[in-house]
Amino acid sequence: MADIELVDTSLRDGNQSLWGATGLTTAHILQIAPVMDRVGFRALDFTSSTHMGISVRTHKEDPWELIRLTHAAAPHTPLQFIGSGLRFISWEPVHPDLIRLAYDRLVVAGMSRFVVLDPMHDMEAVLRTARMLRRAGAREIIAALTYTISAVHTDDFYAGLAGQMAACPDIDRVYVKDPAGLLTPEAARTLIPAVRARLGEAVLALGDDDPPESGSLRRNTKPLELHSHCTIGLSPLTCLAAADLGVAALHTACGSLANGTSLPNAERVVANLRELGHTVDIDDRLLARVAGYFTDLALAESLPAGQPREYDASFLRHQVAGGVMTTTRRQLDELGLGDRFGAVMDEVSRVRAELGYPIMVTPFPQIVCGQALYNVLGNERYQHVSDQAIRYVLGRFGRPTAAVDPDVADRILSRPRARELTAEPPPASPAELRRRLPARISDEEFLLRATMPAGEVDAMLAAGPARRHYNPGLKPVLDLLAGLRERPGMSGLVIDKPGFRLELREGTRQ
Repeated sequence: MADIELVDTSLRDGNQSLWGATGLTTAHILQIAPVMDRVGFRALDFTSSTHMGISVRTHKEDPWELIRLTHAAAPHTPLQFIGSGLRFISWEPVHPDLIRLAYDRLVVAGMSRFVVLDPMHDMEAVLRTARMLRRAGAREIIAALTYTISAVHTDDFYAGLAGQMAACPDIDRVYVKDPAGLLTPEAARTLIPAVRARLGEAVLALGDDDPPESGSLRRNTKPLELHSHCTIGLSPLTCLAAADLGVAALHTACGSLANGTSLPNAERVVANLRELGHTVDIDDRLLARVAGYFTDLALAESLPAGQPREYDASFLRHQVAGGVMTTTRRQLDELGLGDRFGAVMDEVSRVRAELGYPIMVTPFPQIVCGQALYNVLGNERYQHVSDQAIRYVLGRFGRPTAAVDPDVADRILSRPRARELTAEPPPASPAELRRRLPARISDEEFLLRATMPAGEVDAMLAAGPARRHYNPGLKPVLDLLAGLRERPGMSGLVIDKPGFRLELREGTRQ
């Protein structure tokens, strides 16, 4: 039996999956970060550029300051950033020099572990991003094999990608990322050995400028991790199978931020691993404190708690995550067409195949489901096409894994709007962007202003430093006091009970 490490995903993926990425503020995170630092996690899945934008937009908090403060509060556990290397905050592709600047500043702020995820599995882009991260000073770089089910995404396909990742000196680890929770224990028993075999192959050791004949063969085994969501109830069992198959680390979440469409519950995974004979070097008492904190926070802030999911076989066909499915159903209901939901889901499978089997992670579920909706409600298929679907076929999001159906590509690209989007200028360089923005701003502020509306950044700066302390147990009392303060004629409050008296009056200290 093996030693298994845990990567905690509560702060980013749990928050994103269950709370729309808006549930956690700076104060919420700083309150629990010192405890999480001592649990024994290999890393904390901490943020992405999307989360950074939400900090500004929703909470009016500085995401760069949040990284620095959390790194100081949890200095012994690496903080993880996930990104594609194509975009920063905005969903539009940005200039490579802007991405380089973003990675430089992330490392300086305290990020040390980076996941490179290209939903198209464009290996040229993955390797380029890994080199960029290494030059920025990243200590650990993990390449993602994003799992899905399709005619082209086979074990051999993923094993071939793993072989290229194994040969790259700028990639330290690989993980199977299963964002929709599609990986069954049975599929894991063929996929994981195929991938691990390629990660353990002998590779030619060369310097940057050395000719091939000067190199030597060396064994370059790179550890494999598993990140699998609970969306259809399979991942807790798949994690156990993966541990038996030699996976080095499992990604889990804590308390109310586990289960549902999030990651498996860390406490339960640890107990099951040990029951099967594996070793997990985790402080159970501190892990329980972390889980209890997120459960208390969810209750105090009226946030939903993740619940174990029932198996839904239809998900293996359409692969539409809960949030996008809920939005699609609501749109149909608002149009009085709720009875067409089944037809739209069937069309989703057809559109996905025609578009070359994009993996159903943002923004591709929105593109595929939107097109399926147009096709079902319109007079003919592909009569209406969104700008994002056109950009997808143009390759603005990367090179599709499989070729787009030629007839579909012709229908999409033959319309006038496609010609307009083809003529869009390339992303502006940082130098061009700086000429449009205020002078003498920091690189961190520049990166926010280059990718976000000015009013949102201005509002963040005007709000001042974020709160740094939070106690979920005090939330009801603080809400009561805030509510009483709004009542007209209220000048004071007295709480009187045996052994305790609290008297608060306006303008006095008592």
